[in-house]
Order: sequence, then structure tokens, then C-alpha cells
Amino acid sequence: MLAATSGTAQGGGVLGPHAARCSGSGPAILVSVVGLKSRTGMIRVRTFGGAPSKWFDKKSWIDRVELPTPATGPIRICMPVPAPGSYAVDLRHDVNGNGNTDRSDGGGASGNPRVTLLDFVFGRKPSPKVTAVTVGRGVTEITITAMYLSGGALRPAAAR
Repeated sequence: MLAATSGTAQGGGVLGPHAARCSGSGPAILVSVVGLKSRTGMIRVRTFGGAPSKWFDKKSWIDRVELPTPATGPIRICMPVPAPGSYAVDLRHDVNGNGNTDRSDGGGASGNPRVTLLDFVFGRKPSPKVTAVTVGRGVTEITITAMYLSGGALRPAAAR
């Protein structure tokens, strides 16, 4: 399972419509997004719960937050969850903000699983053993590194 820090969100502004939920009341996941190749377009974060076999299915998310990519500063998005338990989170960076998935777009998931282009072609989802986030009664903090297509694999922007 993904190691996460539980506690109250400290420092830096928290983004999204549920920002107040990460002030300590929880349960919630505070997602820090790192590794963006640009500060353009839109960021989308979704949470998944229930059966791990349904995690990352297109229509099985619990909550979805989409917002313009901030030009500067940390990107920390609060995602409420209904109760303590095991969840997964995914991220999409729509670089040009057109709402379509393009080759320039990036993405990631809780646990920062290694994903290849073939995983997408064959519809393989990352393992729940890697992506699971255990949430208690408070706020659980995680970091997702955005990955971008480079040479047939998804890599952090710095490794391109």
C-alpha cells in the first residue's frame, strides 16, 4: 500500500471546491501534484473507492475536480472521501486545455506506478497494491508525479 502522511494540511494554499475539507476535518486526500512539464491547460484529479477492480474505470470515480493549471506555486488539491478506507487517485494534465487526450498530455496515479504505452493500448490498470491510499478519519497527504509520453513509455517531464 502507498505510504501516506495523515494529519492536517499545512502551508501553501489548497485548491479546488473542497479545500475547506482539508483543514483537518477529513476524511480527505490532499493531493500534491509535481513534475508538470508546463503551467498551461487544465488539471483533473479523480478519486476511486469500492472494489479495487473498478479503480480507474471511466465512470466509477467518487469525486472529480478539474481546474486551470496554476501559473505558479504548489499545486495541492483536496479530494474528500466518504469514509475512512482504501482509495486510489488519478491525475490528468490536459496541457493545451482542449478537453481531449492528446500525445502531449500527462497523467499519473497514487503510488506513482510505472506505466507504459502498451498498458494504455491494452487497457491494463496499475496494481491496487501500488495505487492504494489508506485514509483514516483526518487528511491523508500524497504526492503524484505527472508523467508524459516519451519513447514509448511514460516518464517524468525532467527525464524526457
